[in-house]
Amino acid sequence: MTFNRTVSAFVAAGRQPRGIRQGCRYGLGLALAALLLASQLLVASLVPAGANVEQLTILTKAGPLGVEIEMAVTPAQRSKGLMYRTELAPNSGMLFDFGVDQPISMWMKNTYIPLDMLFIRSDGRIASIATDTVPLSTATISSGVPVKAVLELPAGTVRAKGIAVGDRIEHRLFGGG
Repeated sequence: MTFNRTVSAFVAAGRQPRGIRQGCRYGLGLALAALLLASQLLVASLVPAGANVEQLTILTKAGPLGVEIEMAVTPAQRSKGLMYRTELAPNSGMLFDFGVDQPISMWMKNTYIPLDMLFIRSDGRIASIATDTVPLSTATISSGVPVKAVLELPAGTVRAKGIAVGDRIEHRLFGGG
């Protein structure tokens, strides 16, 4: 009896062959594993290969907020920033290190996603904040005061997490973390 006839006989009798049942379970497990892998690859695709990913903590009145960040340290990295990206995962961002406190101006040229920008002094205190920046704009966004770093987060993060001027950032760049 061929496989197809055997399966047909089982189906006609209202039964499912054992091998088919196990195959379905195996197929379902395989499908779930593939879905999990695809979701991990999607999240990983939001961060370019070779990016230096680190953790920092924003100490807010509502409590600590952990953020996974990419570092923009070299002039080329700071110049490119988050340009050309179409997504930025929640609780992630980019930290721009300018080395010393100085007035900083940013812009959104070639940046397709709206951002919140935290301007941070060398002691880790947030000096000023720009929220909901306009994608693709060439208007300058100024720190207003000398700062050492800028943290870019997905737009709406400041409002949703209660981040405010005066909150502190814990990270090795500011002598902590």
